[in-house]
Amino acid sequence: MAWYEIPNTNAMSIYFTIVFGIFTVIFVFRLWLKATCGKFTSNVRMDGKTVLITGGNSGIGKETAKDLAKRGARVIMACRTMDTANKARDEIVKSTGNQNVVVMKLDLSSQQSIRDFSKEFLRCETRLDLLIHNAGYAGVFKKAKSVDGIELTMATNHYGPFLLTHLVINLMKKSSPARIVVVSSKYHHVSTLKPTREGDLNPIDFWLPGQLYNNSKFANILFTLELAKRLKRFNITVNCLHPGMTNSKIWRNYPICLQIPLAIFKFFLKNSYEGCQTTLFVALSPDLNFVSGRYFRNCRESRPNARVFNKQWQTILWDESRKLMKLTKQDPII
Repeated sequence: MAWYEIPNTNAMSIYFTIVFGIFTVIFVFRLWLKATCGKFTSNVRMDGKTVLITGGNSGIGKETAKDLAKRGARVIMACRTMDTANKARDEIVKSTGNQNVVVMKLDLSSQQSIRDFSKEFLRCETRLDLLIHNAGYAGVFKKAKSVDGIELTMATNHYGPFLLTHLVINLMKKSSPARIVVVSSKYHHVSTLKPTREGDLNPIDFWLPGQLYNNSKFANILFTLELAKRLKRFNITVNCLHPGMTNSKIWRNYPICLQIPLAIFKFFLKNSYEGCQTTLFVALSPDLNFVSGRYFRNCRESRPNARVFNKQWQTILWDESRKLMKLTKQDPII
């Protein structure tokens, strides 16, 4: 026998065929994902309209703000990190030619920041046609409290938007017809939140990787449904959505040991432009002029988890939110 063995060409051929087949399936699957994700194609304009979007300095929020600026809207970007927000604002102005893009400081986890922001916003603005609750926090593998002693994920993702909505709602009523858009997530389907269970609405002693985020997104939908009922007579629609699995900065909160498998996973995710399409659809589609209290994904209506239709839970969350946000008789009432 020779000092080397001649490779089994038949086995090598089978090996390469299998590898090629796997990569082909992956590539075709990715193409299918791209082809089936919704896209908002309407050319509806927003000239003369004012939009307030939270977290517009990166990812989906930035792409949403850019699209609205292209349509002629006055865009108020309410952001926590001013350096990245100003850079994003400059990029949006340069790419759209719309100089009417403003950055304002807002930390949704701080009640004082929300009140300071709202006071300045109402001093400067004469109308508010569209409010997009886009900003979010996902401390997937860690726990933290806000400056007000509230669990940070719930404070940022639910209670902050709840308080902000109350403080600017009178201007929206004057500007109606108007819309409120809440960016939720399909992960509300696996939420364990029960508003009737002690500690669930301010879970400072609870920790399970990802579940705080899921619970906050469940709260988003409970809030949307209750708010839609309360604002119906004012011609203000309220809808929520799942933007799709998007390659955004949220994944940076995962530990280093998971970054390699995440890199593979991210290959199948939407980019920020694709991720903002359902937000734009819910915010702008003429077909939704009189549609309120609904949940959307991929630019079409979808069915949320049946538990969100529990009216008792909606009411409990609303009442407890008012207490935690320390709303008074001097504040606007919804």
